[in-house]
Amino acid sequence: MNHGALFSLKGQVAVVTGAGGGIGHGGAVALAEAGADLALIGRNVAKLKETAAAVEQTGRRALIVEADVTDEAMVAKACDRIVNELGSADILFNNAGITSPKTLADTTLDEWRRVMDVNLTGSFLCSRAFARPMIERKRGRIINMGSILSGRGMANRTAYSATKAGLANFGAAMAFELGPHGITVNTIGATVIVTDLNRELIRTQPQLYDKVRARSAVGRLGEIEDVVGVLVFLASPAAGYVTGQTIYVDGGYTAG
Repeated sequence: MNHGALFSLKGQVAVVTGAGGGIGHGGAVALAEAGADLALIGRNVAKLKETAAAVEQTGRRALIVEADVTDEAMVAKACDRIVNELGSADILFNNAGITSPKTLADTTLDEWRRVMDVNLTGSFLCSRAFARPMIERKRGRIINMGSILSGRGMANRTAYSATKAGLANFGAAMAFELGPHGITVNTIGATVIVTDLNRELIRTQPQLYDKVRARSAVGRLGEIEDVVGVLVFLASPAAGYVTGQTIYVDGGYTAG
């Protein structure tokens, strides 16, 4: 057996939501370096173009798809376009997400619903849409971007914690439904990963993030490079017998 081929994504098409952001950008490039062509979904076309340029530097194709993952019609249209133009949709990385660093008392209903819509409903709509072509081809990988808060709580993150816990169990349930069709579903339970989304929060809430560092076995916050290796593994043939799991990438945070 050629064990190197176990990690190759050659000939496959990967779909990344929130592809203009830090983890989305890094994940898309890593998947391209492993051999996949990319469909990049997001709302910020300028950011998507930056990711597309980085993907194309690896020699792979990049299709920019402007869409809001909370819009059912836009997600369905995006799926049809990707399959028609790239030929398939073999890997889905449900990465689009937002946070709301507020106390329970200060979280408005509109804020609660917005976090639920992007983090959880968006993943539902994309998973439902892209599972269909995967079922037809009898193969696929769905990977959700979870959190250490997929399995525990944290003050001032009630809405975010609820969505990430829901996302992990949503993935586990999908694993049972889609497994007979050759599709695996897993969630990456990442610690705080330094990106443009949270860089300002890290600066303005040092006591909170210092606690995360202190609890980590390696004594630091995560970087995008810490996540993308696990992403490529879960997308690859090497992870064909791994499904329904939340894989924690947290420097040991959840071990203690």
